[in-house]
Amino acid sequence: MKNTEFPNPINPEILEAAKNVKLLVTDVDGVMTAGEVILLENGEEVKIWNVKDRFAFAALRNFLPHIKTAWITGRSSKQVELRAKELGINYLLQNCSHKKAALDEILGELGLSYENVAFAGDDIIDVSLLKASGVSVCPADGVLEAKAVAKYVSTLNGGKGIIRELVEIIMKAQNKWNEVLEKYS
Repeated sequence: MKNTEFPNPINPEILEAAKNVKLLVTDVDGVMTAGEVILLENGEEVKIWNVKDRFAFAALRNFLPHIKTAWITGRSSKQVELRAKELGINYLLQNCSHKKAALDEILGELGLSYENVAFAGDDIIDVSLLKASGVSVCPADGVLEAKAVAKYVSTLNGGKGIIRELVEIIMKAQNKWNEVLEKYS
């Protein structure tokens, strides 16, 4: 596989590590969304989601069903809860200020280690998981501390499809990408 298949060159070590991924974990605000929140008068939050990320979760379910998914976010939102349910996310942890402790519990339940984790995060609260995970991705507009420890910094900003990009990396590493292309050709 040539590194030119992605807009940002992928280190061969990341592709090798992606072969071991069995759990995809992501932050929400700043990764799955651009990090902007619209607050309505009634207190309801509105977030804008990228359909490319939605496709990524569907592709995982259909082509790599053994890979579990988790969203671990520092905020809490009914919209996030509804979206996670719609996409079939296996674990949703909201209002979580100690993300590593939360992921440790999930890993224990699944019998997995950090080498089996692909994590996407964008801020200081995500740094411990970016460091520990076998594959870690930060959006281009993530904070410097997150970008400094991520194994891959996307050329895309948060909310612009970085989960789709990460899932493609995983699927190519696990030899499933051609099946996806064939299904939609």
